[in-house]
Amino acid sequence: MTEHGTTIDRVALGKGGPQVGVQGLGCMGMSEFYGDTDEAAARATLEAALDAGVTLIDTADVYGRGRNEEFLAPFVAAHRDGITLATKFAIERTDDPHYRGIRNDRAYVRRAVEDSLRRLGVDVIDLYYMHRRDPAVPFAESVGAMAELVSEGKVRHLGLSEVTGAELREAHAVHPIAALQSEWSLFSRDVERSAAGAAAELGVAFVPYSPLGRGFLTGAFADAGKDLPAGDFRAYQPRFTGDNAKANAELLDPVREVARAHGATPAQIALAWVQQRAAVHGLTVVPIPGTRRPERLAENAAATRITLTEAELALLEPIAGRVAGDRYPDMSSTSAAREG
Repeated sequence: MTEHGTTIDRVALGKGGPQVGVQGLGCMGMSEFYGDTDEAAARATLEAALDAGVTLIDTADVYGRGRNEEFLAPFVAAHRDGITLATKFAIERTDDPHYRGIRNDRAYVRRAVEDSLRRLGVDVIDLYYMHRRDPAVPFAESVGAMAELVSEGKVRHLGLSEVTGAELREAHAVHPIAALQSEWSLFSRDVERSAAGAAAELGVAFVPYSPLGRGFLTGAFADAGKDLPAGDFRAYQPRFTGDNAKANAELLDPVREVARAHGATPAQIALAWVQQRAAVHGLTVVPIPGTRRPERLAENAAATRITLTEAELALLEPIAGRVAGDRYPDMSSTSAAREG
């Protein structure tokens, strides 16, 4: 077993931000959305993350309606000085399982952070994201409220998720933003329209979520609609259903071809692509692939050592333009819906 933090390289998470491994860990699936979880395996995955040098641990209050933060609390307590802890607010859930509201108002921000601090068992959150943007609430109020948390010592750094380049600039003018988290992968390149350029200009680190296309880019779903376990939310996502799923599965042949050339897996090629694509934009990037299995964690981390050739990048380039279906059934809360 390697020593904590010795395997993958480290980068600064934004100007003046903490040093983290160049790949993080998304923890959403450990509590919800991807079917049943083996909690023992999930705990082992967290330990494997540290062994691989993966130190950015990403959660949100909405994952399991707080259960994911509570699940992480013992791990956080045991390794507080060795990790950078990120969580998020803004997606409001109620007893209605179908309800998802977006709240950015000051009162909600302040209530949400106290709830997250309590569930995580910490005095300060390293990186606190606005999970989704409510355009009706000015950044002066929402980011201003987040800035108050920094001055009060409850939060160290601020982040945003799913905002446009113009929105990132506006928010950054209220208080420095350390990281922007949005979906970015071979299947999803909306962020390249404006957000990536703005982040590079401002020195904001980029944290791609779903860099494996919610698992589709691993090649594991020969027939996505039939291969998903009960309770898996992907069964309702446009890219994983019906004719879309079949069409998207056919797009993976170039990924498999490049993987064979490197003696790698399709997942590793997809992750390597994100790292190199971000470099084209002059960005510091820390993808956060999610997994609940230690062996997958090790596989993902190893992708940071893969370098794709220009010819291989060219072979992969057309994929996103051919993907069938939107990222979500309702795209209204994403940055893509607000691009001019």
